[in-house]
Amino acid sequence: MRAAEIRTPGRPPVVAERAAPEPGPGQVRVRVTAAPITPLDLLCASGESYFGVPATPYVPGVQGVGLLDGRPVWFATAAGMRPGDGSMAEHAVAASADVVALPVEADHALVAALGLSAVAAWRCLTGTGELAEGETVLVLGAGGVVGQSAVQLARVAGAGRVVACARSAAALKRAERLGADAVVRLGEDDVDALARRLGDAAGPVDLVLDPVCGVPAAAALRTLRPGGRLVNLGSAAGEEVAVPSALLRSRSLRILGYTNNELTAEERREALLTVVGHAMAGELTVGYEKVPLHEAARAWDRPGRVVVLP
Repeated sequence: MRAAEIRTPGRPPVVAERAAPEPGPGQVRVRVTAAPITPLDLLCASGESYFGVPATPYVPGVQGVGLLDGRPVWFATAAGMRPGDGSMAEHAVAASADVVALPVEADHALVAALGLSAVAAWRCLTGTGELAEGETVLVLGAGGVVGQSAVQLARVAGAGRVVACARSAAALKRAERLGADAVVRLGEDDVDALARRLGDAAGPVDLVLDPVCGVPAAAALRTLRPGGRLVNLGSAAGEEVAVPSALLRSRSLRILGYTNNELTAEERREALLTVVGHAMAGELTVGYEKVPLHEAARAWDRPGRVVVLP
């Protein structure tokens, strides 16, 4: 079969022929139809992740969509995190517990593009963030898949007002098309200036979904009403956020962390099928690019979500 191989950490994959994988105990083999290139794939393949330097060569791809005995499924792998191969090949193996049966009508490429990014957005909003009917949600990093998903899923979950933030004008226009009530362009503002602009656009905010951290998160905290929550699930704008103690205490604010790694297999399955259902109902989509497997190297670090089609 053909597969993308990471041979040297920090370099793009090489597409080559290799033997099809054989499932071991508790595993199944899936014929892959769509495999996204995600930030986690890039991080693991860099050799600089907290998982350590991966054993090479290996096939990247921590999630994918395919066919198991002719039935559509989504599946997860530990490629780059533990020894073993992932989804960017014509065939992949996965633990049976990490396979989720999909509706027959599901769009494989769209499900791959959404995947765990949309799961994270959904769980941050409805689980960790405890979104209540009619609340105002501020989405930082709305240009990414998590942010795009959050803009739409916040509305589905009952938000009364959704405000989106991103660095590019194109991302903001897309957020408006996806249903954002207002948008704010992130620039080089200091914390106070950005907080004023966010406050002008959003008014008092109940819930901030934060995949970026850094200055945007520090500014967003200042827009929260008493009892407001900020859920962090990424650090695209910096690893640290300055939080004045008086701000936290005077408004009884909550700063919460989220990772998909804490989900049980059943929680992940339920969330995935929920977002797939919203996608099939026309309530959820994201921007993505489809590329054939032989172009995986050229598309490896391309901006935006790329879905590889074996």
